[in-house]
Parts: sequence; C-alpha cells; structure tokens
Amino acid sequence: MRLATCTALAASLVALCALTVTACGRSGSSAAAAANASTASDKTVAIYSSLPLQGPSAAEAVPVEKGIELALAQAGDRAGPFKVQYIPLDDSTGPVGWDPSQTAANAREAAADPRTVLYIGEFDDEASEVSMPILNEAGVPQIGPTNTDVGLTAAPAGGGSDASIPYAPTGTRTYVRIVPTDAVQAAADLFAMKQSGCQRVVLADDGEGYGTSMAKLLEAQRRDYGIDVVGNAPLDPDAPKFRQTVLAGNAPRPDCVMLAGVASKATVEMTEDIYAVLPTARIFAASGMCSSAWTNPRDGGVPASIGRLIECTELTMPISAYPGGKTFLARYEGRYGVSNPSPYAILGYEAMSLGLSTIANLGSNGDSKSAVRSALFATSDRTSVLGTYGFDRGGDTTLRTYGLYKVGPNGNPTFATTITPPRVS
Repeated sequence: MRLATCTALAASLVALCALTVTACGRSGSSAAAAANASTASDKTVAIYSSLPLQGPSAAEAVPVEKGIELALAQAGDRAGPFKVQYIPLDDSTGPVGWDPSQTAANAREAAADPRTVLYIGEFDDEASEVSMPILNEAGVPQIGPTNTDVGLTAAPAGGGSDASIPYAPTGTRTYVRIVPTDAVQAAADLFAMKQSGCQRVVLADDGEGYGTSMAKLLEAQRRDYGIDVVGNAPLDPDAPKFRQTVLAGNAPRPDCVMLAGVASKATVEMTEDIYAVLPTARIFAASGMCSSAWTNPRDGGVPASIGRLIECTELTMPISAYPGGKTFLARYEGRYGVSNPSPYAILGYEAMSLGLSTIANLGSNGDSKSAVRSALFATSDRTSVLGTYGFDRGGDTTLRTYGLYKVGPNGNPTFATTITPPRVS
C-alpha cells in the first residue's frame, strides 16, 4: 500500500474517532495525538546507492552493497521515527564497468524522489564527478564510501569563495567521504619509506591521471618526511634508459624508488629495468600498483627476486585489523555465510550506519535533506567500525590509516601492518 493511501486512511480514522468517542474509547484530542504519532512512525525516507555491480570493480562493489544492506537490516529498516526504503542502483551497464550516462541517470532518479535524504556512492572517483553536481543541485546529501581523489573536495587553488568548490554548483557542499584521500596515502608512502631508512628516492610515474596526481602529492609532502627526491623518471619501458635518467653525474646512488601508476605489462617491465640498475633499492608504490598483476610472476608480475624488495599501500586492510572488524565479521557471516569478505564490505556498512544514525539523531527532522546534510558535516568523534572520526569543512574524513603490504610467499601483496602518517599537508 502506498504511503499516500495510508495517510489518507489514518486521517479518516481520526475523524471517525473524534465523532464517536465512546466507540473509539478516547477523547477527540487524544485520538488526534495518537494518529499524529502513528503517522510520524510510519513515514518513509529513501536512501539510494549507486555502485558498479558489473565489470572489473564488481568484486569490491558488491560487498559494499552487502555491507549497506547488513547495516540497514540490523537497524530493522528504520532510522529513528522513520521507515527506510533502500533503493540500490547499478551505475554499470555491462562488463566494462561504470557508465557515465547510467551514473547520471541514477543521480537524477534519486534527486527526483521527494523522500530521498541520502545517496551512497559512487565507487569510482570519476563516477562521483558525474553524480556530485546533480545531487548537489537537488540538495541531496552524498556519502562517498570508497573515493580517494583529492580533487573531489579540494579547496579552490589559491583560496576563493565556497561558490567555486569542486562539483558543488550551489556553493554549498553536500558530499562527505568516509575514507582518507590520496594525499593521506602519499604521506603514508613517504612515512613508510622513512621508516625503511630511505633518504635518496627516485620518483617514477606512468603519466596517466592517477599516477601524475600521486606524484604531485608525493613531491608536495616529501620535505615533511626528510625524503630527498633525486630524480623523476617516466614509468615507461620505451622512454630513454632508466640508467641515463637516474645515474647521471657522480651523485650517490638512490636507495629507494617510488612508483606512482597502475599495474600493467609496461610497469612490470619498467620495474625489471629499475632492478637491473638498482638491485638493492627498496621499491615502494601506491595502491594502483599494489596487486598480483605487479607482484606475482604467475600473473605476469615481476620475478620473486624483485618481489622481496616491494612494499605498497592500500586503502583497505583485512577487516580484522579495523577497530570494529571482528564484530562486523561475525555479523556479516551470520547474515551471508561468508567468513572472509572483501574489506570493502565494511566501508558500505559504515556508510549506511553513519546515514542511519544521522537521520535518527535528528528525530522528526530526519526527513529533511538540509538537516541531514548539516548534521553530516557536523559529525565529530563518531565511534564506528572504522575507528573514531569526524569530517573537516571540506567533507573529508579525519581518519588517516592505510594498509601497508609486502609480497607474501604466494607472490601476492600481503598485509604487513597499518600505517598512519603523522602529518598530511
């Protein structure tokens, strides 16, 4: 039965009770108060998600959705006085993955629904660039469960008014994210290098958007960690020889190499070239490289002799390494029968948990988009399965922990420890 029909029926019953006090067993004013309470408790708000449920990201995105569903089920499909209708949408249209047109359509669907108070998504940074302006114009609060691109929330270069903030045409921010940005990852990489005794580092990027952005973030923060970048080399085996780029002159040899890019056949070949020139240098990389496609020779990665020198950072850690991870794992297994889900599942769980608690804490105002938005941005010292956090004025989480991985005996990146950089700039 649709909400409008239920509301009309409730109103008719109230009128009938007011006219027939004896039959209904209460006064007209008491009946009206009871009906109002019933109406409030039956009111429905909508929460949408948009995730790529097909294609290369589905292996992580599907667990995100399952985490969302788990949080809602634990809450009994409610947030305070409101029923919650969860509408999961797919922003992919096939095996390629997320699709810009479908992402825009998802955002428009959520924006057009008057019950919408929250949107969880997107999984991919570029997809959020599409949905954020649409949702912002509609005033719909948005939680990014996995986005790390600094540019989604960065303040205008050189200052500027709030009207020029990224992807917010209204001039009022509506987007928050629960995971640390690439700036935090760059700081974590630098901190890991410092802890390993690196002093002279060669920085190499693959010239693509992610790699170039990471290289800039590393350059911008290297002095905070006492790292001397002694060379910048393209992460491209077809470029001029690495030896000519890095070992020119009589300067001491670099003791470490930092790679910024995405794992590919070309980056594997380049890593082998680096090893040939600097056979004892430790090799570090950000998450785009941190996969078996780079580290495991059976998957086309580098030989094991190089793998022993590799360390890389990842957004996620094993779920048990999160403060609330063990409790979450028990709940997840109880619902889905899966004891070792993708770590991305806990991110979906927290995104929905944050949304539900925000709505519930607003009481009768929990169906107000603007109230939910304001409350999200006012979040501070929230105790969650990910740890205790809040949001800064740009909507970025105050969490600062990344996972540090080394190459395990099976050739794959294997979790070593958490790493929290002491400074991010």
